[in-house]
Formats: sequence, C-alpha cells, structure tokens
Amino acid sequence: MCNSKTLLYFFIYIAFSCSSTNNLKSKLTVSTIDTVDLWHFKDSINGLSLEKWYNENTKKTKKEIIVAILDTQIDLEHENFKNQIWVNKDEIPNNKIDDDNNGYIDDINGWNFVGKPNGGYFAYGNFEYVRIIQKWDSIFKNKKESEITKSQLKDFNQYSVAKTYLDYYLDYYKNYKKNLQFKIEMFPLSKDTLKHYFPNEDYTTNQLDSLFKKYNKSDKDFYDRRKDKDKDFSSLILYMLSNYQLNNKKLEIIEDLKNQMDSIINQNLNVEFLDRNFINDNPSKLEKGYGNNFLNSFKKIQDHNTEVSSLIAPNNKIKKGVKGFHKNIKIMPLITSVSGDEHDKDIAMAIYYAVDNGAKVINMSFGKEFSLEEEWVSEAIKYAEKHNVLIVHCSGNNRKSIDEYLFYPNDVKYGEVNEFSSNFITVGSISKRIDSTMVSPFSNYGKNNVDLFAPGEEIYVAIPDNQYTYDSGTSLAAPMVSGTAALIWLYYPNLTVQEVKKIILESGVTIDKMVIKPGTENELVHFSELCKSGKILNTYNAMKIAEEMSRKKTH
Repeated sequence: MCNSKTLLYFFIYIAFSCSSTNNLKSKLTVSTIDTVDLWHFKDSINGLSLEKWYNENTKKTKKEIIVAILDTQIDLEHENFKNQIWVNKDEIPNNKIDDDNNGYIDDINGWNFVGKPNGGYFAYGNFEYVRIIQKWDSIFKNKKESEITKSQLKDFNQYSVAKTYLDYYLDYYKNYKKNLQFKIEMFPLSKDTLKHYFPNEDYTTNQLDSLFKKYNKSDKDFYDRRKDKDKDFSSLILYMLSNYQLNNKKLEIIEDLKNQMDSIINQNLNVEFLDRNFINDNPSKLEKGYGNNFLNSFKKIQDHNTEVSSLIAPNNKIKKGVKGFHKNIKIMPLITSVSGDEHDKDIAMAIYYAVDNGAKVINMSFGKEFSLEEEWVSEAIKYAEKHNVLIVHCSGNNRKSIDEYLFYPNDVKYGEVNEFSSNFITVGSISKRIDSTMVSPFSNYGKNNVDLFAPGEEIYVAIPDNQYTYDSGTSLAAPMVSGTAALIWLYYPNLTVQEVKKIILESGVTIDKMVIKPGTENELVHFSELCKSGKILNTYNAMKIAEEMSRKKTH
C-alpha cells in the first residue's frame, strides 16, 4: 500500500499540529445580540466600562467625528454600517470629475490606494523584505560588509536581513506546498479506506485518534512500516486525523490552500513580481494619481476591515449588530492592505488623505517588520500631529517584544529609542481572564514601544454578508482605543491630541501583578514590563478625566 511514504505522513502530522497561525477567528457565528458576550464593554477589571458610562451619561451631542480606517476592503452594504460610512459631500457621485479638487476623483466614501486604474483590484502584493531586495539587489548583491561605505551601512544591513527572511520563507512555503500536494494525492485513498469503519463518513477527531492508537500499538518500528501492514493503515488514519485537527476536512479546502501557496511563492515572495505595476504607480515618488474609488469590489478581502470598523461605529437601530462607541462616529475606509505587506507610500498617502478630509482619528490595525520608505510614513505621522489628529496602531500578533523587533509603522525611527511624535498610540491585546494568563498569548509587547493594552481576545464583531462572529487579535484592540478617542472628542472637542493621548494612557486601570509573557510557556513578568503605562484601557475613566480637563480649559 503506502509503506514508503509513512515517514512523510508522520512529519506532515507533526508539522501541521505544531504550526502557528495568524487566523484567530472563532468558527462560531451568532445571530442575536442578546446571546453574545460583550465582555469588552462591561464594567470589569479588563473591560472598558463603556456600558457604565452610557448608563450614567445624560449629555447629548449633535457633533460628528470621522475615524479613518487604513485596512483591507470593507463590506459597505453591511447592515451594521447603515448611515455610519463617511460621505464626501463635496464630491458629486460617479461624474468622473474631481469636484472638490482634492486629487481624488469620485472619492465618495474614501479611497482604494491599491486599486487598479480600470476599477479592478489585485489580491497579492510583495512582502516588504522582497521590496527591499528589489530596490538594493543591483547594488549590494554578492557584496561583503567590508566593501560597504558608512553611508550605505543601514541600507546594507536591512538588505542582508531581508535576504535571510526571503530564503527562509521561500523554503518554508515551498515545503508547505509539497506537503499540500501530497495531501491532495492521498486524500481519496485515506477517505476510501476509512469508509470501512465509517460508511457515513461521520468520524470525529477522537474516533480517529482512538483508531490510530489501536493500529499503532508499538512505536518500536514506527519509521519502518514495511515490517507491519497494520502500520500502513494507521498512517492513513494519522493523515486524516491531521486534516481534521486543521479543519481541512474537504479536498477543496486543501486544494485552495495549495493555490494560496502558489500565490505566496509566485507573487508575495517573487523578487521579479512588481506589485506596483498593477496600479500604474511610481513607487519611488510620493504623489497622488493612482488607485480608485472602489472600496468593496472583492468580497474575499473584506473581512478584516469589516471587523475592525464594526467595533467603532455601530448602527444602533438593529438588535443583532455590534455595539460600538457612538452612532455619530463615521467610518472613512482607506484601502491600503492586500495579502502581503502594506506599501509605505500607501500608508503615508492615506494618512495625508485622512487628515486633509477631516478625520480626527486614524486606526491602523496592520503592521510589518520592515519599512522601505520609513521617512515618508514618519513625515505623514508628524503631519497628522500638526493637524491635531491621533493615530492608533496595533502592536502585532507575533508574541515578540517590539522594543527589540520594531513593528512598523511606529513613532520610533530605526536605530533610535525616543518617540518623534506625540500623537501615536500602540496597543497590545488583553483577554477577559484576570489571572496570570490575562495578556493574550499572541500579543506583541514592549516596555517602551507599546503604550497600553485593550480588549482584543474573543471579541464579537461583524463580518461580511450581515453576519457576526467572535475573533481575536491586536487588530481588535486598536479600535477600542480609536473608539475611545473619538468618543472623547465628540463630547470635548476643545482637547488637543496630546491631551487626548495623555487622558487615554493615564486613565487606564493599573495592573499590579505578575503575568505570563507572550511567547513563553510560563515565564512570569510584572505587567508593567509589557507596556509603557502598565495599564489597560478604560473608557469610563477616560471620559471622566476628559470632562474635568475640558471644563478647566473653558474657565
């Protein structure tokens, strides 16, 4: 039967069982708001106490505030966003004229900085370390550090690290693709074999595990299946067990994964693949004139922005929607993300667009470990600071210290330690647990470069097609801060961006306890070692302090 491939079965099982993933989404979809856990809004140690503030607040406001979301495409038609999407009132829809002379034609609700000129889209872009190699390969290829001038050293070091990343991930994904191809070939055989025991194919993970143990009684000759025919059968069971543990229960799922690997290898990681060619952009010059106004043209890449935005600006007229911060918050979708890394030009141009078109808060729930045009983004951040606009950034889901491994964009330049702006907040993720596991195990952290933590685990969010679910990630912690900042400015517009940042950081709940550091099994550190403030966001406290500070400024 399959004796010669048994060892490969084993390695596939081990590799897939131990691999990490950035897909933190729960499979549970909920239909009514009454049945969900909105712990992040409740009055608890880790919650925002937003419900408490609403229960006590008697003030009304007719003001509106715009929060720009730099992210993927978004489901504009979602019921949760009815009347919550920003509208550019100075632009006449679909007349192909730049009515407001802002450099963007028909930008009714925002702009797609990764859109094609013909209105289309592309799904895969380069990783940033690939772009670095594309830029510097002709200069640094095959050169040693001793041959590099002092002025070139920073770029050469970045290029060298980028090459290491590319070599590693090319090897990783090529092996992953081979494994998937093998799974595709063996899936029908394994499925047919198990029909003898499960005619209706209704087996569970536990049943497969028990069956495997039955036919794998001895480990003595595990690596030589030729000595025991039962071990051949156990290999097929083990194969299907690995599929079920990864939810790869259908051949179509495995084939789709293989297609994804093809795209990653041939596009994300391909030095010859120039993603900017798709949008007719000159990536070496910071200027307008590229992209399009289609914000929801590709459904498969709308999940992330839909989730993030749903936490900030809700349609309170529907009972099953996500409860956000305030109905007077309007979402400005600015599309900068595809599968791959965001381009620094798009990030910078989106920040300028947000500021120039009235956004007060900019949410950036994305990040990368390299930055090719760091100065462009830094200048855009300072432009936002000058115009009293707050930028909120997630810390990332790599379980790392971003004091040691910078996570871009940020307010600290490469090789430096001091912040260059006063309008930037970086947010880690906290869970609803109050013991030593309270910090989300996936969250990045940093005594200097993470400002505070906010709820980001098991959060109820909207997803495309009027659906809702739970998800986790620092991407969901960032909009907790963005929503809080927007709420502060809705009621107390006389506060500066520096004052709003100070309020958010100082009003948080101080955590005076030892917690497990992300990325470790059980290494305990004091919570204050994981972020600058040593605190968890609390919207109730922030609104109280904002009220007092605003009152003092008016007297």
